[in-house]
Amino acid sequence: MNLKQFQASLNQPQPPAELPLALTALWWDAKGNWTKAHECAQQRETPHHAWVHAYLHRKEGDASNAGYWYRRAGRRASGGALAEEWLEIAKALLEP
Repeated sequence: MNLKQFQASLNQPQPPAELPLALTALWWDAKGNWTKAHECAQQRETPHHAWVHAYLHRKEGDASNAGYWYRRAGRRASGGALAEEWLEIAKALLEP
């Protein structure tokens, strides 16, 4: 799946079944369901999941918790717009 297909899938009521959990978390976030997004992000202990988890806590306004997850992801805390970070994460997760 590429970015355009992923973004088009947001018109559906459910995420595509083949999406990995980290992308499913981003999908639910884009649909406005932070709780489902968070549930998906915290199911795995990988750097990608930690990055999504960090983004979600940043979006929530919990900078301290977000910082913890950015460190777990091996990334610097983002200071840019949330929409830009969402797109950056999606692109990174969709790369082969």
